[in-house]
Amino acid sequence: MSQPQELREEHEDPASVLRELLEKIVDGLGLDVDVRIEESDGTLTGCVEGEDVGLFIGHRGQTIDAVQHLAQRIVFKGPPTPPTHGSRDARVVIDADGYRERRAETLRSIALDAAEESLRSGQAIELDPMPAFERRIVHEYLRERGGVETHSEGEEPERYLVVEPSEA
Repeated sequence: MSQPQELREEHEDPASVLRELLEKIVDGLGLDVDVRIEESDGTLTGCVEGEDVGLFIGHRGQTIDAVQHLAQRIVFKGPPTPPTHGSRDARVVIDADGYRERRAETLRSIALDAAEESLRSGQAIELDPMPAFERRIVHEYLRERGGVETHSEGEEPERYLVVEPSEA
């Protein structure tokens, strides 16, 4: 038996798939929250807002990171691909009450401290392992700051960033 055309189209829409996924997850966790979906510049963002989203975020963001990883693969049936003209694929970001921006601020502070320590000591500074999207925040922030270089070492999930003085 085939599905009506409207249902098939609704379930193929990435924003609808993401909304349905997030609603199932927060219902399963017993959270009383609102789910909002935003689309902008090749990014599909699922926002969870409400009381006590700590369970959704998890210790050190492990739960929200896992949800983001799964959402990317469920919504677009595989790893992210760079957006191209006419491409349906986008990057999926999951946020909860502004957690991502607060985490980015923390990462920038850690990056600044590591850069200052590296310049003071003249030595390479290794940061704790972090997911690729967090390493990208640090790489970009320190590239704009200047004076230091960054690169990643190790294997996932223990891949980490190294900050060292620029040779130039």
